[in-house]
Amino acid sequence: MNDSVRPLPGDVVPDAIDQPFWDACARRQLLVYRCGRCGRCLWPAGSCPTDGMADMSWVPATGNARLHTWTVIHQQYSRSFTDTPVVVAVVELEEGTLIHTNIKDCAPADLRAGMPLRVGFDTTGPLALPVFAPAGGA
Repeated sequence: MNDSVRPLPGDVVPDAIDQPFWDACARRQLLVYRCGRCGRCLWPAGSCPTDGMADMSWVPATGNARLHTWTVIHQQYSRSFTDTPVVVAVVELEEGTLIHTNIKDCAPADLRAGMPLRVGFDTTGPLALPVFAPAGGA
């Protein structure tokens, strides 16, 4: 894979709010944005629907998740992404928030809703991206 041309998800450009998230990913640590008032966790960073932005901060996540939903892309959809199939998924973190990610180290036919997952990090591009694999290995 050519690192210099690989696009980032959603044209990601780290800013003052989410730079701590990307810095933690580079250290292979997953963070979630949590409201200090009600404890609700969000991803990506945003304002708490109950309490606004008054007391939001990045906190470590366990890295444990369950597969919520997914789709499998069998066709190369970009010159930058040559590995197929690609599993694009939504996982529910143990902290209760959903995140978009990829599933690695698991055949698409073996995916099951609710299967336990564990975070890892894809470092093939300019930023370390959180990806998930079956907990305990494939």
